[in-house]
Amino acid sequence: MKPTMQPVLTEARRLPEEVRLRLTWSDGHVAEYAYDYLRGWCPCAGCQGHSNLKMHYHPPARPVTAESIKPVGNYAISIAFSDGHGTGIYRYDFLRQICPCERCGGVGEEEVEG
Repeated sequence: MKPTMQPVLTEARRLPEEVRLRLTWSDGHVAEYAYDYLRGWCPCAGCQGHSNLKMHYHPPARPVTAESIKPVGNYAISIAFSDGHGTGIYRYDFLRQICPCERCGGVGEEEVEG
């Protein structure tokens, strides 16, 4: 059995006026993530602890913007936020899992599988 190919990110575009990040995927899906939302889902060990079983949403203390967005290999992006935090590596599969768009049903939860 062949492994299922996961969609990969083809474009990451900052939308500074909307305080959002637009991600376009290889399967044609387009989603917009508020920076506060992404910051709240930061996957780093400092925010999530050292267990990878469940990821928890932690709202940021104050509104944030993205100062930089960089690719990490062919599997993730790294975001440096205006609050000085920038250690989270957002894997593509995780970003799809927390996709807030209506088509994906949004997360609507405060924890997801790690």
